[in-house]
Amino acid sequence: MGHMDHFSAGWVTPVLSYAMACVGAALGLRCTVRALEADGSSKRNWLLLASAAIGSGIWTMHFVAMLGFGVDGTPIRFDVPLTVLSLVVAVLVVGAGVFTAGYGRSRVRAVLLGGLGTGLGVAAMHYIGMAALNLHGSVRYDPALVIASVAIAVVAATAALTLSLVVRGPVVATASALVMGLAVSSMHYTAMYAVSISLTPSSAALAGATATEFIFPLAVVLGSFLFLAAAYVALSPTGKRAESAVAAELLRQVELSTA
Repeated sequence: MGHMDHFSAGWVTPVLSYAMACVGAALGLRCTVRALEADGSSKRNWLLLASAAIGSGIWTMHFVAMLGFGVDGTPIRFDVPLTVLSLVVAVLVVGAGVFTAGYGRSRVRAVLLGGLGTGLGVAAMHYIGMAALNLHGSVRYDPALVIASVAIAVVAATAALTLSLVVRGPVVATASALVMGLAVSSMHYTAMYAVSISLTPSSAALAGATATEFIFPLAVVLGSFLFLAAAYVALSPTGKRAESAVAAELLRQVELSTA
């Protein structure tokens, strides 16, 4: 039995991963609310941004948390195509949930289906991400805990969507993001608790990339995207004209910073 350490980098990884999950959730929920006030291509764009934000927030949370995951007695490598697939799946499945919520005629059904879709997206992302782990040994799951982790993801996503769509105001928006962030994090650690690893010690080279080679740079890129997009959404008023002005200003800032 390999001893697993989820916090090999100390308290930094859980705290940072929770922060990422909250930023992604806050941004995604905010965009979903904006989408409900908009129509046409504007509505579609807000929903696309929401899907990208929540999907990449969840993904970044998972892999930042995974940076703190170590198993005694074996190195860990990440399968690059599977890791990328987990990101794509997160965005697509969350997107299906978000679009259902955004275009739903009945609010209740929209929130329930949206929550189910988003929750399943979180879970699918997690388990594909886990399948991307290469180590000397085999990974087993406790089925009851796996089911619990999926349930947590679905309930929490539904709760967050309900909060953000039914009640308005900055306090509630913050609360719903924290709820969703907490949900994604608790789902992660519940799912990790379901894992048991039996080692088959070997000195053979493992396929895949190390966390620092691949996971870390990708997490940094997605993290930067989330923070920039969050700043844009926070600054952009709801009016169409004002939004194009903010976009122009944002481009000017980017040009200045790269010049």
